Order: sequence, then structure tokens, then C-alpha cells
Amino acid sequence: MPKFKPHSGMKKRVKVTGRGKYLAEPAGKRHLLEVKSSKRTRRLTGNVELAPSETRRVNKMLGR
Repeated sequence: MPKFKPHSGMKKRVKVTGRGKYLAEPAGKRHLLEVKSSKRTRRLTGNVELAPSETRRVNKMLGR
């Protein structure tokens, strides 16, 4: 029986809360920041809870 290897890239991008929800950084704050307004970049800081559809995909990748 082969060993199960969870997706190591997903482990680095997602934080699991105490209740099992996932927190991740919103997309769009890595590059081309000169074009984006300061208001927009401030809004993109911090972590957000993932949508239920994303949660199913992440669960599968992490083997939970």
C-alpha cells in the first residue's frame, strides 16, 4: 500500500483554525501593485476564510 502524501504546497498556503476552517491570503497582492490603488491593496491584506467550494478542494489535497 503506497503512503499518502498530502499536497505540500497547500500546507504552506493555508492555515487551519481550531474549528477546522481554512484561512488563506486573498489573491491579487503579489505583483503589479503600482497599478492597484492603495485602498485596494489595504483591503487585500490579512487572511480570509475560504469559501465552502474551496474548502472541499483543500480538504482533499490535505487528506482530511
